[in-house]
Amino acid sequence: MVRTHTVAAGETLPALALRFYGDAELFRLIATASGITGLDAVDPADGITEPHLVSVGQQLIIPDFTRYERRGGDTLTELAIRFYGDAGLSHLIAGASGITGSDTADERQQLIIPELTTYKVRAGDTAAELALHFYGDASFSPLLATANGISDPDDIGPGNTLAVFAGRSDGFGLTIVDRNEDDPRMWYYRFQTQAIGWNPGVNVLLPADYLTSGLTYPVLYLFHGGGEDFRAFDFLGIRDLTAGKPIIVVMPDGGRAGWYSNPVTSFVGPRNWETFHIAQLLPWIEANFRTYAEYEGRAVSGFSMGGFGALKYTAKYHGHFASVSSHSGPASLRRDFGLVVHWANLSSAAVELGGGTIYGAPFWNQTRVSADNPVERISSYRNKRIFLVAGTSPSPVDWFDSVNETQVLAGQREFRARLGDAGIPHESYEATGGHVFRPEMFTLDLDGILARLRPAAAL
Repeated sequence: MVRTHTVAAGETLPALALRFYGDAELFRLIATASGITGLDAVDPADGITEPHLVSVGQQLIIPDFTRYERRGGDTLTELAIRFYGDAGLSHLIAGASGITGSDTADERQQLIIPELTTYKVRAGDTAAELALHFYGDASFSPLLATANGISDPDDIGPGNTLAVFAGRSDGFGLTIVDRNEDDPRMWYYRFQTQAIGWNPGVNVLLPADYLTSGLTYPVLYLFHGGGEDFRAFDFLGIRDLTAGKPIIVVMPDGGRAGWYSNPVTSFVGPRNWETFHIAQLLPWIEANFRTYAEYEGRAVSGFSMGGFGALKYTAKYHGHFASVSSHSGPASLRRDFGLVVHWANLSSAAVELGGGTIYGAPFWNQTRVSADNPVERISSYRNKRIFLVAGTSPSPVDWFDSVNETQVLAGQREFRARLGDAGIPHESYEATGGHVFRPEMFTLDLDGILARLRPAAAL
């Protein structure tokens, strides 16, 4: 959902551009999105040219954008077709870039390409309803109409295709405190949230053609393992592994030992990772990116602790994910006298919760353990694609690797047996090696995910 702003006393367009973009020269982008014309008009009060006047209470749209260096032969019309699929929107690029009177731009000129989405008006739609949906405020309907050359916001015409300014904004309990969208595919955000006592980050990996395709995409939520953070899969080559694949991959922080849970106790402030992921991040992604906000449009996967998180969320939130994958993730909490629960408690107490625990100590919250335990939630995996992989030969000289993957393998075998007893189809692999992420298994998994989810398409 695009950012919006209501002008307060003393504010100017350059000051607002500096605040929202870190660049005062982007004031024309705000003006173009907000239907402000005559930027170089003379102020009648003093006869001085004042390009930055805005009024207190005036409503502004603050869209996201792409910087583009014009290459030989580029025209604004061609760029509008390339980015928007509509030559008639070239005036938006011209306005945001400060170009007047020509369809061409100077060689190597830096252009500002406002981020847009398109919407085909349906019978019964009103500008107020669409402004509420896209801008979060029905009173922005005149700006929606102005951007599309419509003089009467009450008559937007069924069948018309509207250009709607787009971007990422705060919402669902998340406040963006840092962001970087300069990379062609990997966009980064950091949030302030009451669910977590520090500001967690997330990487969002986009298809290479996201900005120009106009397509809506399925989403894979991909969770890192213990001792790692949201950057883990970038280090493991996720860009190459997903190259050419029509899917958005969301990789959030989950805590170094957060176990994708709301802990029983924490002595270092809130560490409610389950709340952050399910109640905040998931709806934020669906409000701010072109995704299918539905069961058939979502998959979840993870490595190690993240593989457990994927299995857990799939069972607890049965209607959220159509595909679940666990790469060396534990699937049974109570086996071997509850070894995984003890490890979750010990690791979280040591590095995450300042002595607090995920499941309670010395006595467990048994209801919470059962709610999180995949082998006790077998019926919740019906009608889903299930992918499992575990190692069969951990290093005999590496205690952590040996104990970890031995427990993972035993738990996954127990889980698979119970799925089989219940007649629930699943795909499983036992691979050589220990507790490691296997790129070849992820590639196989990703193909299965794409085959299961709703394919990318123009809506």
